[in-house]
Amino acid sequence: MTQEDQLKSKLNFNIVSLDKWLPDFKKPLIISGPCSAENEKQLMDTAESLLKTGRVTVFRAGIWKPRTRPNSFEGVGEEGLLWLHTVKKETGFLTATEVANPRHVELCLKHEVDILWAGARTVANPFSIQDIADSLKGVDIPVMVKNPVNPDLDLWLGALERIHNAGITKILAIHRGFSTLRRPGFRNEPLWELPVELKILCPDLPIICDPSHIAGRRDLIPNVAQKAIDMDMTGLMIESHINPENALSDASQQITPEELAVILARLVIKKPAVFNPEFNTILDQLRTMIDELDDNIMRTLASRMEISEKIGRYKRDNRVTIFQLQRWKEIVKRRVDAGEEMGLGRNFVKQLLKLIHRESINRQSELINHDDKEP
Repeated sequence: MTQEDQLKSKLNFNIVSLDKWLPDFKKPLIISGPCSAENEKQLMDTAESLLKTGRVTVFRAGIWKPRTRPNSFEGVGEEGLLWLHTVKKETGFLTATEVANPRHVELCLKHEVDILWAGARTVANPFSIQDIADSLKGVDIPVMVKNPVNPDLDLWLGALERIHNAGITKILAIHRGFSTLRRPGFRNEPLWELPVELKILCPDLPIICDPSHIAGRRDLIPNVAQKAIDMDMTGLMIESHINPENALSDASQQITPEELAVILARLVIKKPAVFNPEFNTILDQLRTMIDELDDNIMRTLASRMEISEKIGRYKRDNRVTIFQLQRWKEIVKRRVDAGEEMGLGRNFVKQLLKLIHRESINRQSELINHDDKEP
């Protein structure tokens, strides 16, 4: 059994579909509201403006804010839950906020918050997630789980499992991007392949995207939101503030309710499948071509690895090191330039070469170690 098969056997989640517990659910689910609850007027004004969009189902607001620096605004605390309850009563919105410990959970339940979520920093700590899970046992409340700060799928899966094992069946995952050294224009790099992998492992799990935390800048939010919809994500959580320029936290990534309405109106909603015989025939033909090319790629890679093993033996017999830095630099330079001429992205070719080179090095190392052990 492969590692992926083992994971699939463990991730037999019992998840209640959104249309069973969300009123009038339709994709995409839109969750919006300010990064932080700052005062009752700010919260109510934002909620009333979001209500006018006719697109928002859940109103979100941070009550406790995990800040990197101790002198930053860390949220208003329990008083904000009273304001959130007023928003719920006056607008009919479902409400959601972040919890980081059992005390937060207790207070949210006391003030009838509808949906809880675990933030990226909390998800990165299994002890914290387990504490939250333990406090939720016997409680029927939806829980959203953000991806951890770093690109670690196992941590994300582990947090989801802990919440599910506590008896929570109304679960969503939130893709909010990952902290990497590259950060190519984003606050948190999207790394879309990770939520895709999560969806493969948990097909019934709704995954929504948080473009605000991925973008870090309001001008990037529309493109990230559209990309999430193109990836067939279940919904979007976008931070909206009645006066974002003067927000007490994350001002640069919040938008006004009016700007949110424009973004949502411009989204191009696509279907996961089209029931059109001609379309499906052409698509099947193109997919067959892709399958043939993929088979050729696999055969070519297998042949390359055979040659790599021969090179490994030759290096061993002549007492030459496995890794040749100058040779590697030449390969990268030549292949990246050639790939670019063929229309391939330079970063894509670099990453592909790294994967192939790593496998070649591993095979040569295993080969030499195996031969050295033979009598």
